[in-house]
Amino acid sequence: MTDAFTRLFAQMLASGQEMARAFNPALEHVDMRAMEKLVPTIPADMLEMWFGKTFNREGLDAKTRLLLTIGAITVQGALAEPQLRLTIRQALAAGATQREIAETIFQMSMFGGLPAMQKALEIAQSVYAEEDED
Repeated sequence: MTDAFTRLFAQMLASGQEMARAFNPALEHVDMRAMEKLVPTIPADMLEMWFGKTFNREGLDAKTRLLLTIGAITVQGALAEPQLRLTIRQALAAGATQREIAETIFQMSMFGGLPAMQKALEIAQSVYAEEDED
């Protein structure tokens, strides 16, 4: 690899790590060594692709991207409960309010139906309760 490519790759990786922290501050402390043993290039490739190129483009901040993700999971019928819980926690950490999250879920009732909206709201309420306990 050339020096210019190495610098560019390091910059994309750093940018990806910064966006990953915006999505979820706990990602700053994730130890990817276990995954690196399984597939050595996956952690760097994942950070570069998802956070360095895909999720770190100009136009949308982390909070907005997370609200969109909540909407997408809701439309799918809120079947991915662990992912919805995690995304709600990440959205709160990125600065979304409970009202913004609820409004995002309400908006999806037209596309995913009332049962999907109701399930997603129940999940959100339980996440809010867990957050209040902490």
